[in-house]
Amino acid sequence: MTPGALRVRAAAAKLFYERGIHAVGVDLIATEAGVTKKTLYDRFGSKEQIVVEYLAERDERWRVFLAEHLEAAGPGPADRILAVFDASHAWSVEHSTKGCSMVKAHAEISDPAHPAYAIITGQKAWMLALFTDLTRVLAAPDPDHLARTLLLLHEGALVTHGLAVFPSPILHARAQARSLLPA
Repeated sequence: MTPGALRVRAAAAKLFYERGIHAVGVDLIATEAGVTKKTLYDRFGSKEQIVVEYLAERDERWRVFLAEHLEAAGPGPADRILAVFDASHAWSVEHSTKGCSMVKAHAEISDPAHPAYAIITGQKAWMLALFTDLTRVLAAPDPDHLARTLLLLHEGALVTHGLAVFPSPILHARAQARSLLPA
């Protein structure tokens, strides 16, 4: 990507997360990025494509961040499950003060035909698959059920964090997840 395109993506990411996807127009993105609308359209073609690239980049950063936490947790499946919650807590403090960007995006993009929809739902399906893989290694009695429960705890904690309903919901969810894991 050119420096201008990187600035567009960064400006769009900040604006979309803070204000919402529908509330932000290409004029504002171009102004914030210090580029012309022509440059923006030459690189991305449409606002939809900027949304796709914003969400894809955010998802990629999350997966790398999570992989580092999983690696640091070691090989134990219970420790790795809890590391997902630890990573989410660390990420939310640093990158997601208003909650999960995918959940926020889904509140605005619920049409499966939208090109960003697959990224949004794909990220959540990936998280379920991760929990499922980890619960199968854990040898839980019903790993699929436990994985779905862990995903619900995780996603609910992300939403609760974004709404600031009570302090440290992700750490609360982590404690609840721990209580569900075999000793």
